[in-house]
Amino acid sequence: MMFRLLSAAAAAAVAAAAAAEELGTEEALPEEVTEPFLGVLDIVILAVIGIFVIYYFVNKRKQSASLQNEMNSISTLKLAPKLETQTSMDSGLIAKMKNSGRNVVVFYGSQTGTAEEFAGRLAKDCLRYGWKGMSADLEEIDLEDMSKLAEIDNILAIFCLATYGEGDPTDNAQQFYDWLQDGGAEMPDVKFAVFGLGNKTYEHYNAMGVYTDKRLEELGAERVCEVGLGDDDGNIEENFVTWRETFWTSVCDVYNVQPIGDEMTFRQYTLKVHEPDEVPAGKIFSGEIARLKSYTNQKPPYDAKNPFLAAVTVNRELHSGGDRSCMHIELDITDSKIRYESGDHVAIYPVNDPELVEKLGTILSTDLDTLVTLTNVDEDSSKRNPFPCPSTYRTILSYYVDITHRPRTHVLKALVDYAEDEGDKEFLKKISSATPEGKMCYREWILDSSRHILAVLEDLPSVKPPLDHLLELLPRLQARYYSISSSPKVHPNSIHITAVLTDYMTPTGRHNKGVATSWLKLKQPAGEMKHRIPIYVRKSQFRLPFKTTTPIIMIGPGTGLAPFRGFLQERDHYKKEGKEVAETILFFGCRNKSIDYIYGDELADYQKSGTLSHLHVAFSRDQPEKVYVTHLLQQNFETLWKILDSEKGHIYICGDARNMAHDVHSSLLKVCQEYGGMDESQAADYIKKLETKGRYAKDVWS
Repeated sequence: MMFRLLSAAAAAAVAAAAAAEELGTEEALPEEVTEPFLGVLDIVILAVIGIFVIYYFVNKRKQSASLQNEMNSISTLKLAPKLETQTSMDSGLIAKMKNSGRNVVVFYGSQTGTAEEFAGRLAKDCLRYGWKGMSADLEEIDLEDMSKLAEIDNILAIFCLATYGEGDPTDNAQQFYDWLQDGGAEMPDVKFAVFGLGNKTYEHYNAMGVYTDKRLEELGAERVCEVGLGDDDGNIEENFVTWRETFWTSVCDVYNVQPIGDEMTFRQYTLKVHEPDEVPAGKIFSGEIARLKSYTNQKPPYDAKNPFLAAVTVNRELHSGGDRSCMHIELDITDSKIRYESGDHVAIYPVNDPELVEKLGTILSTDLDTLVTLTNVDEDSSKRNPFPCPSTYRTILSYYVDITHRPRTHVLKALVDYAEDEGDKEFLKKISSATPEGKMCYREWILDSSRHILAVLEDLPSVKPPLDHLLELLPRLQARYYSISSSPKVHPNSIHITAVLTDYMTPTGRHNKGVATSWLKLKQPAGEMKHRIPIYVRKSQFRLPFKTTTPIIMIGPGTGLAPFRGFLQERDHYKKEGKEVAETILFFGCRNKSIDYIYGDELADYQKSGTLSHLHVAFSRDQPEKVYVTHLLQQNFETLWKILDSEKGHIYICGDARNMAHDVHSSLLKVCQEYGGMDESQAADYIKKLETKGRYAKDVWS
């Protein structure tokens, strides 16, 4: 400001002087003129100095007044320090519960969305008992609030926790798990209950739920109901419904409350239908996972909420015939800055079958191009919308909700109100009930018959729910995970996957197709045109030994070969660099050598080069008596023991968790007993120690 004033003053003075000079030249001057005491330049300099002095004293006075005002403000703030503290706490869990009069919070740790769905159902249940509940993502809360839960009167904390992989917490519950492991905090006067979600085909069944239940009790919290254990390999919906009934009975006893009415269906979201041209095109979601226009304006880093659009450069069939299909797909990640390691997983966001989407629109008489927004009626909820909004019904059905998921009982219960036929209404009431008859009916009519929501609506033609309510009830469409079948040492700019097409006929005569694999099957590159699919990489503990001189044993029938293809590429790469590579053994199995022996030529080449020391292949149907991988393992017990014990090698299993992984584990126990001289208990401890040391790793699925 000072320099602008000086510049302006100087310019004005110079202009005045120039004007005077111009005037003097125009008038006739006397021949003899006495020279003035001050020249023009002197006047300009004095004017500038004078202006500077005036500015200095004026500005000094303003600064003094400003400083005094600031001091007064500081004194004022000191008188009311709680104002800042309250502002900072308004967004916290405890403040939110206090401000909204809630005493029940349902925390969830979810990998596929089921735990989150169960948490939402439990939070809604609270209304029936005159309480206000809320669900909370464990990743989004300040863990210090856990120790402050007792500040809420009659607090009840419920935990819906899924176990991921081999006994691990889900991604969004990792910090909570670490907090518990690091000591947590005392939680007196806090009542709690835990429902775990797991799969009995895995060794560490429901480890996260069981551990949390035990740890919370150790921290002083009071259990109001025994931990519930849901089995996704069985009927997890029935497990949840049964535990839920027991849980609320216990709550009524502990808190001396009673339900204030029959179980009702409450709408969680309100619908707004947008008029044409009401919302600018740039503000409408078109399939993005979280960030608007993230697919047209890609920015790293890429993760679950910001996937990278990878071009499909290769999509070829691996089977040579038969009635099944197995795809080898290569995804271009050039310039994405995505880094992966052999053994990692790639997540792919699929799109629902357009034919199913159209049928849903037709059966519910809805214009799928209608633009809508669903908004949470609970203003305190961290989840404002159930999926990105505004979107068209077509976009939501295609990208955001799982329309092939077998509907759970709460969805069927909500449909009761929309059944015009009394027979359909009574049937829905029965199938959604918690009675033994209802559970059996649900298992037979929904699970065993593989009915998705479209099939339910087709078979109960009088049921016509509004599409917006149906979208509120259906689970989110989740990413599908695939073991990466390449090594970044050989393919730094591409990720390979190996996937079997899911395609079958249901008992009701319907043709069901896997959402992701049937969608990927269509992504065939043609010339310059490349299909792009949303992906991100999820890190894994399924890793090669750090030293190439450590021997490894790989066991992976079928597509279980996928990560081992990456392992072999990596070991071959090091061998070509001149590094010493230890013994590398593969046990593989398939049905027929001539049909589904995937990557057979590559395996033969690795054998010739010496990268693959021993290849054991079981073709189960190429002879009258079936031969499986476990039979080949039994023939090589001595070699297995030598590598595991004396050579300190690593062993890896990839594939089916229900049968194959269990059988292989049993074989390893026998190896320890027969060649290590151990009893059953000692053998189990030996294998457990291998796991703890990272020498025994599994990448399995059910």
